[in-house]
Amino acid sequence: MSLDERGWASTGRPLLRASECGQLARLFEDDSRFRNRVDLAQHRYGDRGAYRYFAYPLPPEVQALRTSLYPPLAAIANGWSERLGGKEHFPDRLDDFLARCHAAGQERPTPLLLHYRTGGYNCLHQDRYGEVAFPLQVVILLSRPEVGFRGGELLLVEQRPRMQSRGTALPLERGVGLIFPNAERPVTGARGDYRVQTRHGVSEVRDGERTTLGIIFHDAS
Repeated sequence: MSLDERGWASTGRPLLRASECGQLARLFEDDSRFRNRVDLAQHRYGDRGAYRYFAYPLPPEVQALRTSLYPPLAAIANGWSERLGGKEHFPDRLDDFLARCHAAGQERPTPLLLHYRTGGYNCLHQDRYGEVAFPLQVVILLSRPEVGFRGGELLLVEQRPRMQSRGTALPLERGVGLIFPNAERPVTGARGDYRVQTRHGVSEVRDGERTTLGIIFHDAS
């Protein structure tokens, strides 16, 4: 099943080896690699966790993933834009898209590490940081499920017009990418395509510590 059918898709194969997952997770405590730290409880975004946005230059593994994942996702994003009657066309190369972000004053990198402890969770939200936004993003689990932690499923909630919200809980696999909408996606109905709002979050980590890598393609203002 595709992104169009269920609103999310797995890369199927790992994008990072176990050793790379461990190395990236350990960066969370290295202040020199990040531009900002957000405590979930302090801002009422959740509890017992934090996320940190990388500074430029990004770690080589993160830069490589962001660059290689963008082109095929841009093709999907352009299809979505056309279906929803949008005028925006996403360029084929990440550098060209980031140049568009920077011209709009969005120059701060957005790839991030997210870390949760026992009892931690993240409320439902959308990751939009300015007028220029890319409609898809990717999360990669760096911790070992059922060994390093339990719980902490990725939550996706869709709000379709004149319908109740639909939620999906997705356990992640270590190193494997999960692709999902940043804020909205098209869905085909009896009268053609319509716009569905989506939000995402993380369910409570019942035990242990959970670290993920988030790859957002637009930069922030």
